[in-house]
Amino acid sequence: MPSIKKILVANRGEIALRIMRSAREAGKQTVAVYSEADRNALHVRYADEAIYIGESPSSASYLQIDKIIAACHATGADAIHPGYGFLSENAIFAQRATQEGILFIGPSAEAIATMGNKLAAKKAVSQYDVPLVPGTTSSVTDLATAQQAADEIGYPVLIKASAGGGGKGMRIVYEAAELKEQMERAISEARSAFGDGAVFIEKFIVAPKHIEIQVLGDQQGNIVHLFERECSIQRRYQKVIEEAPSAVLTPEIREAMGKAAVKVAQACGYLGAGTVEFVVGQDLQFYFLEMNTRLQVEHPVTELITGIDLVRQQISIAEGNPLAFEQQDIQMKGHAIEVRVYAEDPLNNFLPDTGTLHTYKRPQGPGIRVDDGFEEGMKIPVFYDPMIAKLVAYADTRPEAIARMLRAIEEYEISGVATTLSFCRFVLQHQAFISGEFDTGFVEQHFSPEKLQQPISASEEEIAVALAAILYDRKHPAQYEYAAEASGKWRNRRL
Repeated sequence: MPSIKKILVANRGEIALRIMRSAREAGKQTVAVYSEADRNALHVRYADEAIYIGESPSSASYLQIDKIIAACHATGADAIHPGYGFLSENAIFAQRATQEGILFIGPSAEAIATMGNKLAAKKAVSQYDVPLVPGTTSSVTDLATAQQAADEIGYPVLIKASAGGGGKGMRIVYEAAELKEQMERAISEARSAFGDGAVFIEKFIVAPKHIEIQVLGDQQGNIVHLFERECSIQRRYQKVIEEAPSAVLTPEIREAMGKAAVKVAQACGYLGAGTVEFVVGQDLQFYFLEMNTRLQVEHPVTELITGIDLVRQQISIAEGNPLAFEQQDIQMKGHAIEVRVYAEDPLNNFLPDTGTLHTYKRPQGPGIRVDDGFEEGMKIPVFYDPMIAKLVAYADTRPEAIARMLRAIEEYEISGVATTLSFCRFVLQHQAFISGEFDTGFVEQHFSPEKLQQPISASEEEIAVALAAILYDRKHPAQYEYAAEASGKWRNRRL
């Protein structure tokens, strides 16, 4: 297969920039596409070429397959990288690119289609001895069938849209009396979000953790995993903080999850970078949840603990090169934490905020990485996901990574829009997070807006004790004690 010369990045913002940087290091030219709202965006200025594809709404621009294919032909781009979101998991887009003679940097259209439907994905992996959550094997559309299935599975159960994710079309049912109402809501929401009202029912795992495994597969059939990412800190079923490795997995469970993830990838003949997601119970029993057939927002934490550039690997695999390493060659070193800096107001139910970045100063220093697509004076557009940046901290140990991230959050100066930085600081200081004893219900269990408005008071001695505690023996995370009120004074005090 010939070497790629020019890559069109069918995305915007921070992920477009991140892809272009690795492409440039690999000696590839890049093409940006942009909407009306993104005329002056950083990814447009960074690319070797840029081409306008439509009005600001994504439905008129970044979701327009014909316009993106036409942009490839107009610029001579011989490959497309879809990033994440938008068309990244659209099988029709992948197939169309291939038909047009354009290399799609990602899995096959068939793999995308199989893993894009949760029921089809469960069916595919069922032949590979991968643990599955007990549930229906086909879609459910009537109440009588749903009641029978729920009774057999046992409450609580989870109703999930078959055709999508992101928390849409998802309802937890704790008792039979709630089933009818929640079924109707889930079906209506699934139909509205995905144009498909099909839902299925599975056992709801109480106090679950959301842990995923990064995989890479080449065209020669080699598949490896790059360990796990802990993604349990969520709001509205969407991730806010991720870390690698998990604070609770034993080496034995980590190995078992890695092998299961490789089997899932084998089930669909996967190639490229993908993520296998698992739900993990209190007993650390894990079950296959779904597979995301694209690069993940949280991929930087895996890159930092393994030293492997996932975008470079995607490009190399698309060119037909075999993986340059085997499973035993991949080593995990240190600890990485990522917080997603959203233009959202944690004091107002995390509702998106818009406005102009009057102040925008990134944190710097050892072990800090910021992937963003904004600069001071730019506006946060209303048309797209409100994420401003991915802030990542890396250190030798988890306690040191937490301390480093708290320092970075204090240094991150943003004004003009509300952000999730204060919420992320709250989480990182919370005993449940420090100990590792948290699950996907963290927000409901521990957070309320009032907790961000409580007065901060700490002496120098209290701050010193807090810092010493967080850096204490990482082998005993349950012993960490941390003064949550301390961090707010760090910037203004001299120790």
